[in-house]
Amino acid sequence: MTVFRRFLGKGETAMIGKKILLIIGFLLSVGGGFTGSVLSAEIKVGCVDIQKAMNECQAGIDAKKSIANEMEKLQKLFGERQRELQAMKESLDKQGPMMKPDARAAKEREFQTKVRDYQRWLEDQQKDIQQKGREMERTILQGMQKVIRKIGEEEGYTFIFEKNENIVLFSSKAIDLTDRVIKTHDGQKK
Repeated sequence: MTVFRRFLGKGETAMIGKKILLIIGFLLSVGGGFTGSVLSAEIKVGCVDIQKAMNECQAGIDAKKSIANEMEKLQKLFGERQRELQAMKESLDKQGPMMKPDARAAKEREFQTKVRDYQRWLEDQQKDIQQKGREMERTILQGMQKVIRKIGEEEGYTFIFEKNENIVLFSSKAIDLTDRVIKTHDGQKK
């Protein structure tokens, strides 16, 4: 299971729209759409592969390990509960023919209730793990954004684009800041 998956929601769709507007503004400024100081200013552009940075920074590696441990624990519990349900089913199958119809129906209802409870429990556990993954991702992303903003401000970047978005179709490795962002982010945690 990959910890960091991206699903486009309303907020992210709006973010892509903002990025498109930012690129249009960039193109206008380069193409002469703005006058005065913007034209005389040096334009410095960088890009960062956020997904790579999140997956390769120490916090991302630790998050993956944490989620993997959670999944491993869930798998063990899953096996135990599955064996419990299997034993109950086998007992019902063996004893069922000898039981009175009312008693058999009650045991079958009890078994079905346990199956439903188990399914709900499993869904809840999976949702909890997914929520923890999203929270970890959000925290790491916020840290990455601070690092990117700091590098951009301190080194005078005009724009820093996200490299793995469909908006940036090509970028030179010379302007790729991903490894620096990872190193700076990891350095802050020490």
